[in-house]
Amino acid sequence: MNALTLTLIRLAFLAVLWLFVITAVGVVRTDLFGQSQSSRKQKRQRQPARQRPSKASRPGRAGRGDPQRLLVTAGALAGTSLALTEQQITIGRSNDATLVLNDDYASSRHARLFPQDGQWIVEDLGSTNGTYLDRQKVTQPTPVPTGVPIRIGKTVLELRR
Repeated sequence: MNALTLTLIRLAFLAVLWLFVITAVGVVRTDLFGQSQSSRKQKRQRQPARQRPSKASRPGRAGRGDPQRLLVTAGALAGTSLALTEQQITIGRSNDATLVLNDDYASSRHARLFPQDGQWIVEDLGSTNGTYLDRQKVTQPTPVPTGVPIRIGKTVLELRR
């Protein structure tokens, strides 16, 4: 092999190595700090505008026994309360989550709570450490009874009336 070919191979290897390092740093930065503002704006622009439901398709008012709020009972955010509306609640470390957890055992997008057929459903979003409903690991979308603890890392949540 002549010197020119060897030098070109070395430069190509160096370029691939730097590309790998830059990619690895980008992944670590995204995991630590979430998505950047500019990528969130681009994502919002690509999504079609949501249409408001008509009055005929809106569900009725919540019944007496239906949960009205999501309460954090243990963890760094203990005492925090979120009103339950007809929209889903995302839970995780990501800045764009509805309930942002500063918990080392929570994933960026850990779980979500959503209303379906008059009840609230919890779904694990492929988290590393799992989501637990009353000491049982959630492996599929599961209905959440009022007052039953939902554990995500060190944080415990409950639906309350």
